[in-house]
Amino acid sequence: MGAIVFNLTTAALMVLMFKSGLALIGEDTLRRRPVPWAAVALTAVVVGGVVLQLCWSGAMDALDSDPRKSGWWRVVTSVFMQNGGFFGAAWNIVTLAAMAALAQWFWRGPLMVGLFAAGILLPERIDALFGETSHSTDPRNFAGSSGATYFLAATLAAALLLTTSDTRQRLLALSVPAAGLAMWLAQDNGHGLVTVYGFLLGAAALPLAERLRRRTERPACTAQAEA
Repeated sequence: MGAIVFNLTTAALMVLMFKSGLALIGEDTLRRRPVPWAAVALTAVVVGGVVLQLCWSGAMDALDSDPRKSGWWRVVTSVFMQNGGFFGAAWNIVTLAAMAALAQWFWRGPLMVGLFAAGILLPERIDALFGETSHSTDPRNFAGSSGATYFLAATLAAALLLTTSDTRQRLLALSVPAAGLAMWLAQDNGHGLVTVYGFLLGAAALPLAERLRRRTERPACTAQAEA
């Protein structure tokens, strides 16, 4: 029963972030959006990791993040390995594809990839700052893209909170870190903790994103004026 509740709350948190992302970019604009090629490429890499596992029996041993094994690359390569079975891998791939697309449409490609990379590299560093240095001995935690995906998705909730004046949308955005923190405290659910980290980084990244957006739009406006 505990595992079922864990999975249900983890899925519910993703639903909250997906709804936040849709509210941020506008659900009615989806059909007019360009193909998010950076998100497609990122998803393809994750799918490639699954294919590698199917073709090479030693992939997990060589690329997971088991703290008992050496290898500086493991913190990155483990994200592209999946160890939740067929349904776990399918969930991770689908949620990454959806959230990376929403994130690219808002943050744009380079910043989306940067935020995903931050979701890979930062949580362990932040944990160390707060004394959370113990490594899990549960092999299920040695691989998987869900942590980085939840981190990335939470940045959209932060952006929604800071850009909307709609009360219901603000409550939706605030429910993301609140639910994440509750999951961490009640279940020791790491997805909740990385969601809080992602939310905070998203809030910090918004001014940079707006500055880059203005810098990109200014030459276009100048060209139109000259024409």
